[in-house]
Amino acid sequence: MCLGIPGQIVELAAGHEHLAKVEVAGVRRNINIGLLEDEPLEEGDWVLIHVGFAMSKIDEVEAARAMEGLALMGQAYEDEVQAVAESRIR
Repeated sequence: MCLGIPGQIVELAAGHEHLAKVEVAGVRRNINIGLLEDEPLEEGDWVLIHVGFAMSKIDEVEAARAMEGLALMGQAYEDEVQAVAESRIR
């Protein structure tokens, strides 16, 4: 099962307008934010991530609700966090 998972932008990559470092459940990884090029993004913003791509910008309340719902899914949630941890977008 593939899920969207919320992550908070902790750094916009200098010189790479389509990359940002996000934190998901304590794991920091680079993701591609190119699909949101028309959406102003900055450090501290929340995005919904699927397979290493930010799919939409969300607010903190929506991110918290999504994380609560994902945690209830058990193994599917753990699998998604593991996928983020193993991703390597440069």
